[in-house]
Amino acid sequence: MADNRIRNVVIVGGGTAGWMAATALSRAFDHQLDIRLVESDEIGIVGVGEATIPSIRLFNALAGIDEDAFVRATQGTFKLGIEFQGWGAPGERYMHAFGQVGQGLGMLEFFQYWLRARSEGLAGPLWDYSFNATAAWDGRFARLPRIPDTKLEGLTHAFHFDASLYASHLRGIAEGNGVTRIEGKIVSVERRPEDGFVQSVTLDDGRAVDGELFIDCSGFRGLLIEQTLGAGFEDWSEWLPCDRAVTVASENAGPPRPYTQSIAHDAGWQWRIPLQHRTGNGHVFCSDYISEGEATSVLLANLEGAPLAEPRVLRFTAGMRRKFWDRNVVALGLASGFLEPLESTSIHLIQSGIAKLIALFPHAGFAPATTAEYNRQAGFEYERIRDFIILHYFANQRVGQPFWDRCRAMAIPDTLRERLELFRATGRVFREHEELFIEIGWYQVLTGQNIVPEAWHPLADALTSDELVGFLADLKTIVSTTAAKLPTHEQFISARCAAAPIETQRKTA
Repeated sequence: MADNRIRNVVIVGGGTAGWMAATALSRAFDHQLDIRLVESDEIGIVGVGEATIPSIRLFNALAGIDEDAFVRATQGTFKLGIEFQGWGAPGERYMHAFGQVGQGLGMLEFFQYWLRARSEGLAGPLWDYSFNATAAWDGRFARLPRIPDTKLEGLTHAFHFDASLYASHLRGIAEGNGVTRIEGKIVSVERRPEDGFVQSVTLDDGRAVDGELFIDCSGFRGLLIEQTLGAGFEDWSEWLPCDRAVTVASENAGPPRPYTQSIAHDAGWQWRIPLQHRTGNGHVFCSDYISEGEATSVLLANLEGAPLAEPRVLRFTAGMRRKFWDRNVVALGLASGFLEPLESTSIHLIQSGIAKLIALFPHAGFAPATTAEYNRQAGFEYERIRDFIILHYFANQRVGQPFWDRCRAMAIPDTLRERLELFRATGRVFREHEELFIEIGWYQVLTGQNIVPEAWHPLADALTSDELVGFLADLKTIVSTTAAKLPTHEQFISARCAAAPIETQRKTA
């Protein structure tokens, strides 16, 4: 067989997406590829993804990253879930916690027993039986994979971190693996006349950087995938009408919480992401209902500490590329699409795109079946995450607020409508294929936003009421007593992975 392996990869753009791609490919292919990353210090980086989900730990393991060193280098903290305030009705809160909730019995999941118990007035809130949620609200954390002397899972965690520091950390690893960084601003893109494939990019100093496979990490503009190849964009603003975000960092106002906060406002929502050296804040909103100036005022009025910079506004349209992979260009990060950071999926989508690329890594011929399969898988994942985010808006009870009334009245995608109909009738949700959010994640959001099913699984009636009460009481006791023995989140960081003050880091660099 002829040797038609790809050997020359060019990554256009740095930031989190570019350096994640460079790190993963250099690690996976171990010097089989010549990888060059082109970025310009003149072009700013959009850093909206400072909160993650547990899958980031798989990426860091592939990259050979020591967790404590990573948290220290990125001014990071630990994350056990996302708290949603005011998404059901104003004044209410719930947690989308990572990990297990309760414990199944026999063939039946815990949630069905809890549904029955709640209907009979025998159960506390769903999160009484979540170790992650209990520890999060108590401000506690430790690496505990299993609750001792039980069959219950321990804590499942992700991270909050400074995205620019994470990119710098990855750059050091990638360059150590042989990746070459090229400083320069791209002024033109050259294509092969016979098939339209990208042949090279030209920098402002006249240098040409040629490649066989190009990875577009150029952000919203999609320099290669859209501006050059015109892959197209599928607009989802009919379901996700927020089109702006104003962001600002602020001083910490207390010990960092081990969870992200998502706080509903009149025309959108606010995130709070606690780091060791600051808190990241943003107000995602719909410009049909509030101006940029008004949205900025709302954000500044709801900071817990003093702002550290001038707020800046990002403009976006929710949606995805019609083709994530077109010819010899694969788009990652914001170049591939945008879903607002409500469920902290932006960095996961970069990671998932890289994993798909490695699994379907092409030969020089770029077989159409390969690119078609990549696009099918990526599109499916985007659409299912889209549905989960739409659910938060659609299931609100903020009656009388025009933005939220609009969201509650909108026609939702059939895939989400069918899932909600099944849940309302049976109390069941079924994960399809490799979609990101598992059943317990759906159950927490549906329950937290007050969607009550008409029934539960018949097997849940097998326990007597006394047995059910005892079962739930035992679980709650185990969860609460174990959480109470954990160190505080702040204590754990101080003992294991406290970062140097940021000014010290700059001087060292």
